[in-house]
Amino acid sequence: MRALTWTGLSPPSMVTRTSTSTVNLRRISLRRDRVCVRATASSSATVSGEGTAEAVELVEIGERSKKWKWKGEYSINYFVNNSPEEVTPASQTLLLVHGFGASIPHWRRNINALSKNHAVYAIDLLGFGASEKPPGFSYTMESWAELILSFLEEVVQKPTILIGNSVGSLACVIAASESGQDLVKGLVLLNCAGGMNNKAVFDDWRIKLLMPLLLLIDFLLKQRGIASALFNRVKDRDNLKNILTNVYGNKDNVDDTLVEIIAGPANSEGALDAFVSILTGPPGPNPIKLIPEITKPVLVLWGDQDGLTPLDGPVGKYFTSLPGQLPNFSLYVLEGVGHCPQDDRPDLVHERLLPWLAQLSST
Repeated sequence: MRALTWTGLSPPSMVTRTSTSTVNLRRISLRRDRVCVRATASSSATVSGEGTAEAVELVEIGERSKKWKWKGEYSINYFVNNSPEEVTPASQTLLLVHGFGASIPHWRRNINALSKNHAVYAIDLLGFGASEKPPGFSYTMESWAELILSFLEEVVQKPTILIGNSVGSLACVIAASESGQDLVKGLVLLNCAGGMNNKAVFDDWRIKLLMPLLLLIDFLLKQRGIASALFNRVKDRDNLKNILTNVYGNKDNVDDTLVEIIAGPANSEGALDAFVSILTGPPGPNPIKLIPEITKPVLVLWGDQDGLTPLDGPVGKYFTSLPGQLPNFSLYVLEGVGHCPQDDRPDLVHERLLPWLAQLSST
């Protein structure tokens, strides 16, 4: 998820749940055969089986994870299931890229559903999860995009659809815009961030009001003692649970396991340095400037309860305008869903994502 001051942490929970919702669709617009619809959840019948799947156990994720050396120096943790249950002409190769504060387990509710017909990779970005957190490293959106492209070239070695959440989405957008080869086959963006931190969206009136405070926080975070005390407070499990409750629309998926998945890596060596570097560093390229360069198919899914990248903010407004402007874009707004749709309401995500993946082979 996106780094919105220090409260922008977002990740996963490992409890398997069965959704008891039916999805009603209200069409907003239809232009150039690219659909923009709003998905709403009501509490009547059960969502059909294709959209739901059991979460992968954390132990299994750990057992199936591997290490790769980026640039021959940095240890990167990744998960792979490249043996789909059923290979079809529409089978794809996917790479899942988490957001700020999260890691591979944030996709535990999606891996099984995706692995039925697709080869699935997931990566811990440098500075997160079980990947290395090198001391003194200056984290940037561009470095994460470079990491993604190197991983595709050296490990995956196939044209791949990138699926990202929050800053992971933005890293995927940058990677796709910089890919000179056919490494990137398509993009799936879940509540795409406008930058690595709030400096990217200065044209949002809410950020303008908060900017003096944000600049003060930047200054304070560069004082080691203050940063350490603040970081310890943020990663306190009770505080984390309160933060995550505000980030998720589906409060049932905010449980102790989710909190532990976020708190665990935050206690590892180098986590404080990564936290400070990300929140005080440059915001990186603006997706609004990069999107027109991308000609590959793009699916955008957006939770309408997102307070970090809201639909009525500059980034949200831009993405909701795209289906009428760019023929390679499809957009679905997910009602009652927060900043991390894949973990918040995986059934709604799968209902849109799986058919989109299936039709790519014919487009």
